[in-house]
Amino acid sequence: MNLKAPEISFFFEHHYLLNNYPPMSSLKEIKQPINDELKKFEHHFKDSMKSHVALLDKITYYIVQRKGKQVRPMFVFLSAKICGEINESSYVAASLVELLHTATLVHDDVVDDAEKRRGFFSINALWKNKIAVLVGDYLLSKGLLLALKNKKYRLLEIVSEAVESMSEGELLQIEKARRLDIEEEIYFKIITQKTASLIAASCSAGAASVSTDESLIEKMRLFGEKIGVAFQIKDDLFDYGDKDIGKPLGIDIKEKKMTLPLIYALNQASRSDKKRFINYIKNDSQNETKVREIIDYVKVSGGLEYTQKIMQQYKNEAVEILDQLPSSEAKDALKKLVEFVIHRNK
Repeated sequence: MNLKAPEISFFFEHHYLLNNYPPMSSLKEIKQPINDELKKFEHHFKDSMKSHVALLDKITYYIVQRKGKQVRPMFVFLSAKICGEINESSYVAASLVELLHTATLVHDDVVDDAEKRRGFFSINALWKNKIAVLVGDYLLSKGLLLALKNKKYRLLEIVSEAVESMSEGELLQIEKARRLDIEEEIYFKIITQKTASLIAASCSAGAASVSTDESLIEKMRLFGEKIGVAFQIKDDLFDYGDKDIGKPLGIDIKEKKMTLPLIYALNQASRSDKKRFINYIKNDSQNETKVREIIDYVKVSGGLEYTQKIMQQYKNEAVEILDQLPSSEAKDALKKLVEFVIHRNK
C-alpha cells in the first residue's frame, strides 16, 4: 500500500481510534438514573413469560438467567425519562420490546443452526429446533397479548412494525447473499431494517409510553435508528478484529454476508482482484487461508477506517437529535449509552 503523507496521517489517526478508544462509562454508571426501574422491570419481564407448562417455564427461566446487557430496555426507560415520567406503560413497553427481541433471537438461532448464544448453549442446541420454534412463537404471542391486555395499541403498533421490518431485512440479506451484488445503499437498507428497527422501536416506544406528542415520538425513533445503524456497523467491525470478543474472526465472510468494510474494499479493488475475492466468498468461504486473505485486503484497502468514519457520522447525527432535547440526567446517561454502543468490546 503506497500512501502519501496526509494519507499516512489519516491512516494512523483512524488506526488509533479503532484500537485505543477513550475511556467510556460503565453500564453500571449509565444505568444509574434508571436503576430502580430496571430492577422492577426484571420482575415484569419474568412475570410476562410465565406459563402453565413446566417445560416452558424451565426454558424461559434458562433465558432469563442468561440475559444480555439489557441495552434495549435501557433505551426504553431512558427515552421515557427524557420525554416525561416513567409509568406502568413504560414497563409494558420495555417488556414488549424484550419479549419480541428474545423471540427473534430464539428463531434466529434455529435459522442459523447456531449452538451458542452469548457464550451459552442456544435453546435449539439444548431442546432441539421444534421446541425452539415453539418457544419463539410463545414469546411473540406473550408480547402481543401483553400489549392488548393493557390496551397499549400504540406500543403494539410500534413494535409490530419493527418485527415486520426485521423479517424483511433478514430475507433481503439472504436474497442478496446468493448474488453477492450488495452496494452500500442496499447494505444500509438491510441493517436499518434488520438491526436498527428494534432499537428505534425501543426509543419510540419509550417516548410513546409517556407522551402522545407524535413529533417527539418520531424524533426518538429517528435517534434510535441512527444509533442502531452505528451499533450494527460496530458489530461488522468485530469481524476484522484480533481480540477475543466471542465472535469468530471472519464469520460474516464465511456466512457470505456483505458488510460495509468488505463492500468498500471490493469497490477499491481492481477488476481482477474483485472477481477473485467474490469467487472466494461464493465458493471457498470456509477456507481459512482465503478468508484471511480477504480480511487482510480489507484492512490494507482502508475498509476499516472508512467504516469507522461512517459509524462516527451516524453516532454524531444521533447525538445532534438528543441535543435538541432539554438537559437532564437521563439525557446525559443516554449520551453515555451511545458512546458505549460504538466503543464496546463485544
